[in-house]
Amino acid sequence: MFDTLIAGLVHGNAYALIAVGITLIFGVTNVINFAHGAIFAFGSVLGWWLIAQHGAPLWAAIIVVVGVTALVGVGIDVLAVRPLRRAPAISALLATVAAGLIIENVVALIFGPETRPFPEVLSTNNFRVGGVRFGTSDVVMFAITISVMVGLWAFLRFGRYGLAIRATAQDPDAAAQMGISVGRIQSLAFAIASGLGGLAGIFVGLYNSNISPTSGSIVGMTGFVAATIGGLGSIPGAVLGGIVLGLVEAFGIYTFGDGYRDLITFGLLVVFLVLRPGGLLARPPAIESEPLTGTFLGSGRLLRVRWWHALIAFAIAGLVIPAVSNDYGISVGTQILAYAIIAVSMTLVAGSAGQLAIGQAGPIAIGAYTSAVLTVSHGWAFLPAIIAAGIVAAVVSSVLAAPLWRLGGHYVAIATLGIGIVTVALIRNWESVTRGSYGIFGIPPPELFGFEFVTHTQIFQLELVVLAITLAVILGMQRSRLGTAIRAIGADEVAARSAGVPVRDYKALAFAIAAFFSGIGGSLLAHQYSYIDPTVFNLPMSLLVVTILVLGGTASPYGAVLGAVVLIGAPEALRLAPELRIVLYGLVLLLVVRFRPQGILVRRERVRVTA
Repeated sequence: MFDTLIAGLVHGNAYALIAVGITLIFGVTNVINFAHGAIFAFGSVLGWWLIAQHGAPLWAAIIVVVGVTALVGVGIDVLAVRPLRRAPAISALLATVAAGLIIENVVALIFGPETRPFPEVLSTNNFRVGGVRFGTSDVVMFAITISVMVGLWAFLRFGRYGLAIRATAQDPDAAAQMGISVGRIQSLAFAIASGLGGLAGIFVGLYNSNISPTSGSIVGMTGFVAATIGGLGSIPGAVLGGIVLGLVEAFGIYTFGDGYRDLITFGLLVVFLVLRPGGLLARPPAIESEPLTGTFLGSGRLLRVRWWHALIAFAIAGLVIPAVSNDYGISVGTQILAYAIIAVSMTLVAGSAGQLAIGQAGPIAIGAYTSAVLTVSHGWAFLPAIIAAGIVAAVVSSVLAAPLWRLGGHYVAIATLGIGIVTVALIRNWESVTRGSYGIFGIPPPELFGFEFVTHTQIFQLELVVLAITLAVILGMQRSRLGTAIRAIGADEVAARSAGVPVRDYKALAFAIAAFFSGIGGSLLAHQYSYIDPTVFNLPMSLLVVTILVLGGTASPYGAVLGAVVLIGAPEALRLAPELRIVLYGLVLLLVVRFRPQGILVRRERVRVTA
């Protein structure tokens, strides 16, 4: 038991370093830096490279890693965040997501994607107190962390630039009027935070004895959970949140097993968001004033696509493409259509209701597993199975998300991400039904009225029909009175509430409809793959859906289809490796957010000036 306590404190130590970085950037810039996990992974790989490949001593590796990761942090601020200072705050969040994708996969390309052992530069098992063994590495990590925290506190409390950071965090405009260079202070915050992330990367490498360039996503999200538990914007809260999360995670894994790690971590996030959204040490009223929400509504007007335009496009897609394309091209087309179905439905949430949801892998997984279990284990036919997949995805997602609609700002987006990860964790651990990590084999191809869709061309045409139905439903809803009410919420939530629009109910309804079609899309993917396991429904899948949505225009169903064609079709056409493909996703997302935030099928509004 005492071993578990030590393990919890060591992990909590690293989580605290990451959480402090995230909360420092949030406090100064009001941006949640989703690239922080990639910085952590880069720090661990760079530390391994210096120590294992070049024989550098630990102290020298720490200095170099902290310095280099601090520079990378400044680069993220200058290239991705600072140009969006006057843009809707959601833009900067998406820009950091893109920066994280780029950094993580560029590191994998340079150093290799494989997991490798971290050198044992300090003893890990040379002390014994009572029945507990620990090593010099644990003592050194604690000592460095405490020194860093004390030094950071003294810097922020007494240092000239520390005072400037605090002033900028309280009121950037007032700080600028007092002569503080807000841009430089924000870069300084990014440098400090990223240096701490790099240091945490070395610590986790020392403790776990292995590192991977792709480990940043989940560790960064865990640090983000710690920051949320402590209270975003509160540095003492981040330290406390890191320690609390480390201990809860360690004792949870000790009790239930390592397979429940994601369920414990992100379940704790959801519990805190529901019961105490402000965190342990932050002030809850700040939540209501968080501006990090909204969409790109108001920045443009949808390009009009007439019904016969769509009819011609579908005719070409259904008749010409199968005639001129080979089997590989058609299989890519089935992927495009499945993601298009999912993204089109998301326009109702992100575009109309004005609420970004970034955990859509959860409803997709529910739909895929529902259809797979019903057809493989219970002998259901495809048609009732796919309808059930959509209904179950809508019901389960709505029940899980029901407590969240009283939240405001970016907390809902965070919560949807947590719920998505919790959903997949539940599926992984429900082994009696889902077969756990082994997955489900032998999922039959779709079959309707005795006709079996076996070839890629047949599946392509089936999914084309489903996409047409999805577009008709979503467009019809957007043009109905219901759609008008939902758009009113997205345009001005406060005004809509004042006019008597039940904001929470309509947001929940839009989310349920999107979850229904995501479940349909998941079912089609399952029957197309014939095999699924929990690793299919990962964070990159959720981010890919968001990227498709932003590229096409969050309120444009036709734009979502075009986004799927570009982001899935182009990398396949170029036969890019998976790492290059994700780098491309990141670049596209970054460029779209920076230069065309309204999307490619949305016309920018111009103010007419009369003479």
